[in-house]
Amino acid sequence: MAFFDFLAPPAHKPLMPQERIAAEYKVMRLKVFLGIYFGYAAYYLVRKNLSFAVPDMIKEGLIDKAGAGVAMAGIPIAYAISKFIMGSVSDRSDARKFMSIGLVLASIVMLAVGLIPFSAGNFSTTVAILFVFMLLAGWLSGMGWPPCGRILAHWFSQNERSFKMSIWNTAHNIGNGTLALLVSAGVFIFSAVGIDESWRAAFIVPALVALLFAGLCWWTLRDTPESCGLPAIEDYRKDYTGAKASKGEEEKIPFRRLFIDYVFKNKMLWLIAAANVFVYFVRYGISDWSPTYLQQVYEMSKEESSLAFALFEYAGIPGTILCGWLSSRFFQGRCAPVNVIFMLMVALGIVMYWDAASIAAITGISLKYIVYTALSIIGGAVYGPIAMIGIQALALVPKNAAGTAAGFMGLFGYMFGDAVLSKIAMGYVASSELGWNFTFQMFLFTSLLAAGICMVAWGKEKRIMEERVRQAETLHKL
Repeated sequence: MAFFDFLAPPAHKPLMPQERIAAEYKVMRLKVFLGIYFGYAAYYLVRKNLSFAVPDMIKEGLIDKAGAGVAMAGIPIAYAISKFIMGSVSDRSDARKFMSIGLVLASIVMLAVGLIPFSAGNFSTTVAILFVFMLLAGWLSGMGWPPCGRILAHWFSQNERSFKMSIWNTAHNIGNGTLALLVSAGVFIFSAVGIDESWRAAFIVPALVALLFAGLCWWTLRDTPESCGLPAIEDYRKDYTGAKASKGEEEKIPFRRLFIDYVFKNKMLWLIAAANVFVYFVRYGISDWSPTYLQQVYEMSKEESSLAFALFEYAGIPGTILCGWLSSRFFQGRCAPVNVIFMLMVALGIVMYWDAASIAAITGISLKYIVYTALSIIGGAVYGPIAMIGIQALALVPKNAAGTAAGFMGLFGYMFGDAVLSKIAMGYVASSELGWNFTFQMFLFTSLLAAGICMVAWGKEKRIMEERVRQAETLHKL
């Protein structure tokens, strides 16, 4: 109980003098944004480490593809449940403490994995150990998104949130892309000092860097404007287009009420949660298996496959920002229209990635450049809908239910899209007679299905926001 008291949100401070508010808001908004940006990027330094270690672990006889898929599934299984439960906890916690503590613990767990001795040929034991540690790492990773969602909901208003959140969402890409570079650097360092099991660098080096960023989170983050003596963001920006906060902004609403009233009965949330499953499958199915696929099928080197992974992630930065800008500029912050457009782009990139060898033979262009281009297209397009679906979830609930809504979306995306489809199903399909070709058919079908669901949500989302504007106008006339 004492620990939860420690995590409790800080009390609201008396409102500071009016002449100081604008300057203080400007500084604090930049500070907390940088904190959640680099802090969340650091969470991704201790998430996909096993994907980079798997190719060498397979070569050394420590694990096989099917076992690797099961082991890697540990993170999304635990993360899906954790993000849902921790989302509710974070709605009643100080975002600064919550995010910093989670990052420290996740880094320690991943560091420990890099120190475990494994035996060649003992697949079942290796898979069991890795699965348990990935479960623990995944659970702790669930402490990253909810406090970010809480801070975004409190410090940025609805009509600016699509663009601001699209920028923040590129932290995924910075983290994953940097992970690939840190792994390459770590492998080089381990080899230089004579450590034969260089795959351990995929765990140890990124974890040490992530610990440094936990300190940055503690220094930069603050829970809410009110806890800093500032007015609520809606009053500061005079923007009332978002979901109104329920009475008692920091009231510790019971989890049952949060879930039943704001999530379970929200039909729109269920619709976009279904789309989230398929978007996450494409995102993680392609990225997590790209090092193994490229080295085994296209016979690319470790350095080339790491570069391809990094390009997939870094391409998501301009793609996500563009997606958010289009949403704010042309669709008044609505997310469904841009989700449709970008998922169709994903489908085109998948076809190119799938048939890269034929394209290279016809055009005479090097295969690796075709692969780099295809993965850049997919990464540039898929991360936009990832961000927009999260923004939609926040817009559909009151601010003190933001973490719960984020957790609900994560439960669907990570449990079904990532763990079940992209890890377990893909591991067994790739190892079966169906092979890699069938996985690409799955990618193409689900990307088109996600676009179709977002198309259904298009009109519903527009009607919801128009009704809110009418209600706000009516309220201010009274």
